[in-house]
Amino acid sequence: MGIERIEKRFAQLKNQGRAGLITFTTAGDPDYENSLSILKGLPKAGADIIELGMPFSDPMADGPSIQAASIRALKNKMTLSKTLKMVQEFRAEDNDTPIILMGYYNPVYIYGVDRFLKDALNVGIDGLIIVDLPPEEDSELAIPAKEAGLAMIHLATPTTNKTRLRHILENGSGFLYYVTIAGITGTAKPDLTPVKNALDDFRSVSNIPMAVGFGIKSPEDAARFAEFADAVVVGSAIVDIIKNNLNQENVANSGLRGRVLSFVEELAQGIKGARK
Repeated sequence: MGIERIEKRFAQLKNQGRAGLITFTTAGDPDYENSLSILKGLPKAGADIIELGMPFSDPMADGPSIQAASIRALKNKMTLSKTLKMVQEFRAEDNDTPIILMGYYNPVYIYGVDRFLKDALNVGIDGLIIVDLPPEEDSELAIPAKEAGLAMIHLATPTTNKTRLRHILENGSGFLYYVTIAGITGTAKPDLTPVKNALDDFRSVSNIPMAVGFGIKSPEDAARFAEFADAVVVGSAIVDIIKNNLNQENVANSGLRGRVLSFVEELAQGIKGARK
């Protein structure tokens, strides 16, 4: 389905009069089996859209939590091929929840762009966020992805103006990911007012759905941003729960899955009550 599944989900959220919850986990963290088990449980816990991180050895836009998650996954021999397999296994049980792969261009480039796009669509991936490919490099992946039917979600930041936004959205689709802070993931608490002002300003340029992320760590934080954003992204806080339920050898304890999904339920409840 590709981009159509994302568009359908945002239409449903609009009809429900609420923002969506977008969760992020790293594929293969802390291991394939636990990662897949968590992934399968996210929709029932309240995730409306899922971002699945592609493990990479040098995730420069990510803070310590997600960097460590990538390292754990790579040490357990996680690959891009296994990430695609994980999505395929998820799709055997869930054909409705949009899945977006998030990460860096290097693994995709090594895999081969044409082969990657074909395989991504075949296993049921709907969109991509490639944080180190700016709009100036859209010919590398964004344009081929768009032609193949996958959404290419671009990032905007506190330094993005309207002129830049128009350029960003030329080949962007699915939704806009607004980075709430100038910095890496999970390292600072975002300020509500500037983010709201930025999204209000951007909506005079485009009617594309707008999600906010980076630094949103609690149900209370998520609810505050859900009052005006189309979706709220939570990543590092979820990854931290995974880390905190591992022993010194990074082996998961029996409560890992339940604690992650319980937190996602709390996030979802906060978001659903934000506009009441």
